[in-house]
Amino acid sequence: MDEEKTSAEQPRTRWFIGLDWYQQHNRSLPVLAQSYLCPKCAEKLSAGEGEPSIDTLLATISGCCSGAPGYIHDQLSIMESVFRLFLANGNQPLYLEELSKQLSEWRGGDTYRTSAEILPRLLNKDRYYGLREIED
Repeated sequence: MDEEKTSAEQPRTRWFIGLDWYQQHNRSLPVLAQSYLCPKCAEKLSAGEGEPSIDTLLATISGCCSGAPGYIHDQLSIMESVFRLFLANGNQPLYLEELSKQLSEWRGGDTYRTSAEILPRLLNKDRYYGLREIED
């Protein structure tokens, strides 16, 4: 009973791509995100003036590029799949259970490596994609 109470009192966390992480580490999320554009969208956005905003890139990837066959597949690393999933959903924060379920679906039923028990170990060690957690 005490164990149930303790787990119920713990704050739930959600994960997302931390935009400020990129600034703190002198990296550019827009530059990285551009590499995930489909050829059609890459050409369209490169015709514009300057570097597209992260909001434009997320909307483009979510609305078009993530629909391409093989955007997320089981041959990608889990972390690459997580990053692509957040690009595809417009960087909407997700609970581990939601993240696990969606990754499993995208990766064709890969339930073990994308489980809510395994994901925190990987996410907490991220030093490349800027994945961060926020408490509810």
